[in-house]
Amino acid sequence: MPLSDDEHALLLRVSKAERPVAMSDFIHDIHPPDFPVEAAEDDHRREAWVHKQFGLYRAVVRLHELGLVRVVHPANGERPDLVEATQEGRTTLG
Repeated sequence: MPLSDDEHALLLRVSKAERPVAMSDFIHDIHPPDFPVEAAEDDHRREAWVHKQFGLYRAVVRLHELGLVRVVHPANGERPDLVEATQEGRTTLG
């Protein structure tokens, strides 16, 4: 099944993890900010980055929907869900 670049990047990182991980931990790793901290809220670079972040959160949901990752430890109020790649997820990566 074809994956978007964001889906592939997330699934690859999850599958390489040695233990269950929070997918949100990879959000800034995949699309790091490319603007200075003091950039205005309406700076076009900041706005573009926010759209990329939303794309990554859509990828998180889609990986769950496709059954390519599974929750090993549900969120508990102190940390998010911890997930691992399913066998189907590993097979999808090749």
